[in-house]
Amino acid sequence: MVLPQARMATGASGTWVLYVLTDAPLLEWPMHDFGRVTPMPTVQERVRALTTLGYAVANGPEWEWNATRHTPAPKHLWAATPVRPITPAVIGGSAA
Repeated sequence: MVLPQARMATGASGTWVLYVLTDAPLLEWPMHDFGRVTPMPTVQERVRALTTLGYAVANGPEWEWNATRHTPAPKHLWAATPVRPITPAVIGGSAA
């Protein structure tokens, strides 16, 4: 897995949550809660949430869908896509 990576899954409250995995500690990952169970957030809604968090999808709007396989509990659905920061890193006072 290459970081940063955006993931979307249902959170503990059951609502859809989008978060960006970075090399920062878990509690510091950028996150957006869509505040609903249904309907699933559209690709456009995910792109807007990522923009708000300061990221853009790196290779187009494709999301890879996966599901956990824990039994007897129901499968947990989640999606992932590589992302990049919108703002270039600043080095020595100027954008790189």
